[in-house]
Amino acid sequence: MIEEITVTINSKEVKIPSGITLLQLSKEYQKDYRFPIILASVNNIYRELSYVINDPCGIVFYDLNSKIGNRSHIAGLTFLLLVAVKDIFGLNANIKVMHSLDKGIYIETSFPLTETILKSIARKVLNLVDMDMAITKVSVERLSAIKYFESVNDLAKAKIMQYNTNTYITLYRIGNYYNYFYHQMPPSTGCLKDFKLTYLNDNGFVLQFPTVYSNNQIKPYVHHENMFKVFKECRDWTKLMKIETIADLNEVVSKGKIADLIRIDETLQSNRLLGVAKEIVKHKKTKKIILLAGPSSSGKTTTTTKLCMYLRSFGLNPKMISMDDYFVERDETPLNDKGEKDYECFEAVDNTLLSKQIKSLLKGEEIIAPVYDFKAGKKEFIKKMTLDNNDILLIEGIHALNPKVLKDIPAENKFKIYLSALTELNIDNHNRFPTTDNRLLRRIIRDNRTRGYSVSATLASWGNVRIGEEKYIFPYQDEADVTINTALIYELGVLKTYVEPLLYSVDEESLYYEEAKRLLNILRLILPIPSESIPADSIIREFIGGSCFHD
Repeated sequence: MIEEITVTINSKEVKIPSGITLLQLSKEYQKDYRFPIILASVNNIYRELSYVINDPCGIVFYDLNSKIGNRSHIAGLTFLLLVAVKDIFGLNANIKVMHSLDKGIYIETSFPLTETILKSIARKVLNLVDMDMAITKVSVERLSAIKYFESVNDLAKAKIMQYNTNTYITLYRIGNYYNYFYHQMPPSTGCLKDFKLTYLNDNGFVLQFPTVYSNNQIKPYVHHENMFKVFKECRDWTKLMKIETIADLNEVVSKGKIADLIRIDETLQSNRLLGVAKEIVKHKKTKKIILLAGPSSSGKTTTTTKLCMYLRSFGLNPKMISMDDYFVERDETPLNDKGEKDYECFEAVDNTLLSKQIKSLLKGEEIIAPVYDFKAGKKEFIKKMTLDNNDILLIEGIHALNPKVLKDIPAENKFKIYLSALTELNIDNHNRFPTTDNRLLRRIIRDNRTRGYSVSATLASWGNVRIGEEKYIFPYQDEADVTINTALIYELGVLKTYVEPLLYSVDEESLYYEEAKRLLNILRLILPIPSESIPADSIIREFIGGSCFHD
């Protein structure tokens, strides 16, 4: 007789046979999900569906309409694309996952690409989906895995595995193809039917998929040329430096040459900002207002301060306004769908007052600008301001690039800057280090250092931060006259030194344990980089401390 055990599935207590797999169990609950169930958590620990249930526990199933499910879906699609490409073009054909682009991922091919060829790849992927091939987990010795990837000419993956100290490594197999991924995988190819491939150029395309930020739909692709150009410039520079992956960075560290790389990268960063300052100065007679926006932890404070310094060196006198000082009174703040005050929405700012005061400044009139008292939840009008001939006004805020902001002021009077930390390094050809994770690591360190927040507290708030960015910042990135990448090629090694001990503080019982563990699993591949050679005016100092601009 089969023993029964009591478990809780999606908050409901049920009895199930001992020894049943999550995959078998998930079939009874698939009707409650819009997309195929991909993963599950067992007592808050993420498990693939091959996991066997033998003891009482709490189980939650996930489809791609979840952060963890979405990551698994993308990893599965990447592997499936690689299998399709090798089936069509041979074992030497390859793809390289580059970076995010309009709710999708930009991927380059090792062979010339046309729209017709891309359609044939898409058909092959769909054929593999219809075959519902198992995605099998295989444990092999690390040295054997390195030899395998060297034999199939995947040298980037072989190289990064030199920094994995585990005796055994988990690979995934589809048919006769093996690969390594840093996320749990779907049980089979049949789960991966929701995707779209969009042709971009003669060796690049965009892999699109449903996300929570697109209402779980695949929307028509919108090309963001400014962002694409900045990413390309960064990638071209990494190629020039011969540092395209984390393993390449590790090699620089292990050879004792990291101080030189830090100096080169910081010089490049300063030169980029100096170039922006020169562009503003060239149009100083008309461009009297500089608008700056960027997502959380993109280095806005340091970048804005350094930009002001450069502008002063050209004889201009920058004056600062924060859009946060123009919040409406707290009792007038709009409510979100949950009935909570929404401080991130556009209507939370008194844009009528902002526009009126900026118009007065441009006319040469004096204003009394507000300073927002966050404790009292109201504006205090105490800051007298005027704009003289050599004065230039910098306005910083999450809505700064929204065309509704200062819409009555002519475009020729405004210069818009978008800041973002666009991570330049991948882990290997098929595993990227997301820009979002880079910013999250920055924020964990700064929150703990300056506010005393725990890692769990930062992770708990990160979801709402990301929703706000998707709604109020990212849609307006194309409004910018210039985009500045604030990521540093060496920074992951520095961030590791500061954030790794903090991540270990997350208890196994915490809801955020799995997220902390995911970050730790990636960070362990990165060699630590000491901060001694980092200059006091570096963007990274805004997060780790020691900045000459602020505490």
